[in-house]
Amino acid sequence: MQVVEKAFGYITREHESRLQVLVFEQNTEGAGIQIPKGTVEKGETPLEAVTREMFEETGLPHLTVKGLIAQDYFNHHSGVLQKRYFYHLTTNEKRDTWQHCPTGVNESGFVFSFYWISSEQEVTLAKGHGDYMHRVLARVKN
Repeated sequence: MQVVEKAFGYITREHESRLQVLVFEQNTEGAGIQIPKGTVEKGETPLEAVTREMFEETGLPHLTVKGLIAQDYFNHHSGVLQKRYFYHLTTNEKRDTWQHCPTGVNESGFVFSFYWISSEQEVTLAKGHGDYMHRVLARVKN
């Protein structure tokens, strides 16, 4: 079975004394609400991948990696087994919403619409994307 490594990022900010997590929706049908993520490329560590992917997907230039929250294996609906790495990153981003065209491979034509949430109950994330959000929300105190 093919295993593909994926790096996910829970990007947080403090806003009006509340911790917020960055999520996005994309301009394709059925993609759902997601957190930024991407593939770990050949010769790249998961940490290098999350740093690169978060910039490519969000356009945010100043992110600080706080640490690895979890890693696991996930049976993706495509039939591929994913080895997933979930990282916590922080930013001082002031914008509440913005759109970005990701710059990664095979992402031409995509438009991501970003916004912040303060709790897991605010949205329903795409399958697998919210699996460890409780850990980042519990680990970081206001």
